[in-house]
Amino acid sequence: MRRRFVLVVVLALLGGIAGLVLDGLRDDIQGSDAGVVLGSKVMPDGTPSDRLRARLDKAAELYRQGMFKYVIVSGGTGVEGFSEAKVMADYLAGQRAVPRAAILLDEHGNNTEATARNSAAIMKAHGLKSALVVTQYFHITRSRYALHRAGIETVRTAHPHYFEARDLYSTARELVALPAYWLSD
Repeated sequence: MRRRFVLVVVLALLGGIAGLVLDGLRDDIQGSDAGVVLGSKVMPDGTPSDRLRARLDKAAELYRQGMFKYVIVSGGTGVEGFSEAKVMADYLAGQRAVPRAAILLDEHGNNTEATARNSAAIMKAHGLKSALVVTQYFHITRSRYALHRAGIETVRTAHPHYFEARDLYSTARELVALPAYWLSD
């Protein structure tokens, strides 16, 4: 009986992981009013980490393809002392030639929920209705849900083609974070 219980739990966890990964890898790229790029680590020298740079590169590519007119960059100030949103905006404007006028900053997006709430407010202030969220594949499901919950009806998704070993931990963490979001409604 105990062995069967453990097997059921393991299978449920593997099913949850497979669902998150498959949902995150299945991009829904369509024209939207705004791209929403969630923040990630900024390096001690003030440059985006590889993970963050991959998100920004994907957003810039989608912007150049005309998928959205505005890019919302969201991230607070980390332990390194840099505003993630400002670093993201500088990278997009400098390295990726996205016009400054098209970049909207959310410097208080310290977590997924805050990013969703702040992005919804920014979008409302600019008359924007639909979003295309850009984040890692494992974070897509929760990000889409958070944006919907914040009042954005149409949320599309895209992920950068970037993987690091830390993604395994992050995927497992989402198995706890996503149900916590659902239960907090």
